[in-house]
Amino acid sequence: MVRCRRCQPLPEEVARAADLLGRRWVLAILWASAEGGAVRFNEFKQAIDGIPPRTLAQRLCDLEQAGVLERRVLDTRPPRTEYRLTPEGRRLGMLVTAALRG
Repeated sequence: MVRCRRCQPLPEEVARAADLLGRRWVLAILWASAEGGAVRFNEFKQAIDGIPPRTLAQRLCDLEQAGVLERRVLDTRPPRTEYRLTPEGRRLGMLVTAALRG
């Protein structure tokens, strides 16, 4: 087998991004968020056909922890939660959108 001398180990940031983007439903959530405004949980559920609510909640949490989404709880009765792309999330969303559009 021939080894490439220029091949370097995958940077940790790239590995983390690949892991995150490889999780089921993450690309659909980014696609639904790509328009730019705030999106509520039920809006994600309506936009992403077939996603189980528990999985949606977990993926939103994963994206928030990764710094891709920002979660904001509104001071309303009942309380409402909105999600927005962070600046990093917007950059990632633009890449995903461009890749999906071909």
